[in-house]
Amino acid sequence: MSAVLESIPKKYTGVSTNVVERVILHGISWKTYERILDEHEEVGNRHFAYNEGDLEIMVLGYEHEKFKQDLSELVTEIARILEIDYQGAASTTFRRESKKKGFEGDATFYFKNAEMLRKKTKIDLSKDPAPELVIEIDITHGSLPKFPIFADLGIEEVWRFDGESVRFHRLQGKTYKEIKKSICLKNVQSEKITELLFRASELKRIDWIKLIHETIKEEI
Repeated sequence: MSAVLESIPKKYTGVSTNVVERVILHGISWKTYERILDEHEEVGNRHFAYNEGDLEIMVLGYEHEKFKQDLSELVTEIARILEIDYQGAASTTFRRESKKKGFEGDATFYFKNAEMLRKKTKIDLSKDPAPELVIEIDITHGSLPKFPIFADLGIEEVWRFDGESVRFHRLQGKTYKEIKKSICLKNVQSEKITELLFRASELKRIDWIKLIHETIKEEI
């Protein structure tokens, strides 16, 4: 744990749903949040989410990372099949001080703004657009609610996997509405994505890729 985290008084410690995987702290200033991010810039197995003083710290395990990788690969493979330009931003930290919000998606993608973002080496949400698609893996639950963060930062579409199914959510006004077909990926169905995600654990990779192509080509 970083020096900044160790210095936070115990009274700020919030709810821990799983001591190993997740802890939520309350009353954390934006300045402290930024210092924690700086201290953990090179630490790859932790994610931070911040919403107006609440800070979630999550240590990522294999199950989480496996589903993240498979779902990310699904997005990129489908984009290629559909000939949609894209730029992945992986688990980049997206934050905006004026909103007092920040997050690191499990995977993030740009489509209509792909060309613009491809030329950048850093992203500043006070100047640059937010990613259009965010993947969220939440199989342990009890996490800090991310949708208010995503909505305030302007994330257009969220694919959320809860361990049982992948659900698509589209930003409408200031809230998200569940949708059955993706806007970002030209009407790909959430039901098909769920099926393909689970088949990744059953097939050799090359056979899984072939199945993705067969399934998507049947849809278009």
